[in-house]
Amino acid sequence: MKIALIAHDGKKADMVHFLSGFKDQLNHANIELVATGTTGSHIERAGFKVQRLLSGPLGGDAQIASMAAQKELEMVIFFRDPLDKHPHEPDVQMLMRICDVHNIPLATNPAAASLMFQQLTTRL
Repeated sequence: MKIALIAHDGKKADMVHFLSGFKDQLNHANIELVATGTTGSHIERAGFKVQRLLSGPLGGDAQIASMAAQKELEMVIFFRDPLDKHPHEPDVQMLMRICDVHNIPLATNPAAASLMFQQLTTRL
């Protein structure tokens, strides 16, 4: 099972906190984490194994969208900062659209991510 992780700058700490709450499940389940560059570096520093892609603005969002389109992902967790402007917003919208087109679960906040993650990990 592969889960993609993305977090805007103001939400990276939230992503690490979220993952810390599921550390046991991540350590005992066959879950592979993949993340955009900077988000991935924060996740690595917290002690998680993660495959790092490009930074979001440099194409990481598009890389994850490509993985979603190829049905390589079980879920995408994208903690967005709705109160800030992002120069790569077209890539963000494209990723969200690809998830909808290919029926890939997409969580954009910790509450939704927690519910989805709990459901996925109970199936393992």
